[in-house]
Amino acid sequence: MEDPKKKSTFVFQAGILAAAGMLVKVIGLLYRSPLLSIIGIEGNGYYNAAINIYTIILLISSYSIPSAISKVIAQRLAFKEYRNAQRVFVCALLYVLVVGGAASVLTFVGAPFLVGKNQNAVVALRVLSPTIFFSGFLGVLRGFFQAHGSMVHTSISQVIEQILNAAVSILAAKLLIGFVRDGDATTRAIYGSAGSALGTGAGVLIGLLFMFGMYRLNSGVIKRRVARDKSWHEESYKEIFKVIFTIVTPFILSTFIYNCTTVVNMTIYYHVMDYKKVDAILANNHYGIFSGLAVAVVNIPIAIASAMSSAIIPGVAASYVKGTVAQTRKQVTRAIQMTMLIAIPAAVGIAVLPRPIMQFIFPQKESLDIASGLLAALSVTVVLYSLSTLTNAVLQGIGKVNTPVIHASIALVIQMAGLVALLRYTDLDLYALAAANAIYSFVMCVLNHLSVRKHLEYRMDVVKLFLKPLFAAVIMGAAVFGVYHGLILLIPISRVVLLIAIGIGVCVYGAVLLLIGGVSREELLAFPRGYTLVHIAEKLHLLSDEPESRKKRRRRKKKKRRKKERGFYE
Repeated sequence: MEDPKKKSTFVFQAGILAAAGMLVKVIGLLYRSPLLSIIGIEGNGYYNAAINIYTIILLISSYSIPSAISKVIAQRLAFKEYRNAQRVFVCALLYVLVVGGAASVLTFVGAPFLVGKNQNAVVALRVLSPTIFFSGFLGVLRGFFQAHGSMVHTSISQVIEQILNAAVSILAAKLLIGFVRDGDATTRAIYGSAGSALGTGAGVLIGLLFMFGMYRLNSGVIKRRVARDKSWHEESYKEIFKVIFTIVTPFILSTFIYNCTTVVNMTIYYHVMDYKKVDAILANNHYGIFSGLAVAVVNIPIAIASAMSSAIIPGVAASYVKGTVAQTRKQVTRAIQMTMLIAIPAAVGIAVLPRPIMQFIFPQKESLDIASGLLAALSVTVVLYSLSTLTNAVLQGIGKVNTPVIHASIALVIQMAGLVALLRYTDLDLYALAAANAIYSFVMCVLNHLSVRKHLEYRMDVVKLFLKPLFAAVIMGAAVFGVYHGLILLIPISRVVLLIAIGIGVCVYGAVLLLIGGVSREELLAFPRGYTLVHIAEKLHLLSDEPESRKKRRRRKKKKRRKKERGFYE
């Protein structure tokens, strides 16, 4: 097991987790296209209805476990209380055994009630129910390693999980549809969605087996640390369970409310469409395009913020409990900077080339126009959700676990009112869902920022963190747009041209950002492969002489000159 002190910055660990998160999302999108061809738009709608319910139950039972447990264990590791840290781990396993088991059984039994009007999603939800039980144990193991400063184990397990998920989903969907080949289209769609759900469970199970194997490999180190622990206070299991409940419960509530907007929006959408006498299957297909296609693409860059949040909580909790608030503020700044450096250009890229991006991933012609428009409308939420997710983690890390709950509740009420009004009194249809997402994430950003500023006396450098990346991203967006639409006339292969345009866009963005001082040499070194990035930038004369360094040299020379004038030098 890795010692946290051996890594220079949490940014390195966050980079590993973010890279894995991006890879997982890419794999998820790549397999969704062939899967969509197998189960169809209708089957995709049933699967998304089931997965949304499953996600909410997972949020309540175990989704927040990694972040919560990593915080509790990290606080003990900060003072080298290895015995207490191990006791927290054991109690967390008992917690998910009870809570996860109960949630799994209730999901299976109550599936017809949980899906509401969309009864065709019952089969898929029941197939997902055992996954809830296994996810709890997987979450505890991931939280344990994250608390010890290692994101590698979590990253590898996530990639393995998604690969098996993709393989089993496609294979199971094809086999199950083959069993009911003589049935009508709706029956085939139901069984296809169940096959997709089976892949989700298989992925979680392989991830759990991998993490358990890693724990067994490190068990010797863990036992030796516990044996050498000389801390004077040994917490009782009763005390630890109390801590877990008081920490985990607000984490669960915050994460639940923060993420339940998907199910709330889905429920409102279906009820309003029913009120407007819209055909149920048409409404299901439309919602499947929104959540299964447009939102799936937007979630790729947002995965960076989720990874950063998981990485920042242990470090923030440890530094804050030690009283080093300045270090905490420094970590927050670096986390926001790294997240915005990716989220802002991603949002601009999605906004300027929504159709080529959607066509690259989901080439189905019947949904391409709607999905492309929705993707462009959702582009702004990439930045808003990324920032609100990150500030949620900061507040949780410094012990203000109830604050995100309050903020999420306020944002949820505001966006519900906005969504109902937009759906009932306008013809925006799915674009009303996109607007609701933007409203919710914007309110969360504002409320979270005010709380972080209050509790940490933190002031964001708006120019450095937001305006400079935005300026570079706008230049990049113009370049990407021009390159794509120019080359497509010469090379009529959209996917090839898109990849070329993206590659040029990345180079333009990086060059402009460095030239305007958006990232300093020291900050670039903190990124994964930082020395390589600095070497490349210096070769291209993008970091040859930083403005800040020149200012420091001028101040030093001026100081020496004044000393000479005062007689300090001969």
